[in-house]
Amino acid sequence: MSVAYKIHDQSKVYFVTLTIIKWLDILSRNSQKLLIIESLKYCQDNKGLDIYAYCIMPNHIHLIIGANGEYPLSAILRDFKKYTSRQIVKNIKEKPESRRDYFMQIIESEGKRQGRPQKHKVWKRGYRAYEISSNKFFDQKLDYIHNNPVKEMIVSNPEDYIFSSARNYAGMDSNLDVIVTKGRWKAY
Repeated sequence: MSVAYKIHDQSKVYFVTLTIIKWLDILSRNSQKLLIIESLKYCQDNKGLDIYAYCIMPNHIHLIIGANGEYPLSAILRDFKKYTSRQIVKNIKEKPESRRDYFMQIIESEGKRQGRPQKHKVWKRGYRAYEISSNKFFDQKLDYIHNNPVKEMIVSNPEDYIFSSARNYAGMDSNLDVIVTKGRWKAY
């Protein structure tokens, strides 16, 4: 992974993208998306994760995040990916999934290919992280995140997508609390 995409300053806010291996649409099921929501809540409550924006797409997640506690942001993301990997595999095995065999074949194959003792590989290695350095960049990424489901023709309006912070910014009920900073974001 390129050095340009890593978190260098743990005290900054970043636009981060986490991607499922082979772009599999494993997160298309609501049960998988809700697992991601619960894991993000846990990170907020127990690890000091600040979430400014999010969107859970079928094969990737976009976040604008920072860390406010004793845990570095990179460690929070590492732990999040490790935990959700195990839970996603568990969900695939236990809940109705028409493509169970297909998903498991790829997840297990990628796990073996890594040459590590891990049995499954759900997330692509690393993540894309861009430091938020200005209000303009924050607003661009916020707009990009919220319009992702519209661009993919999942919904007509950003706030109609239940698994996005667009609902928070529109003043609607949401599955996950975020720090709404519309028009007043400032760097740490």
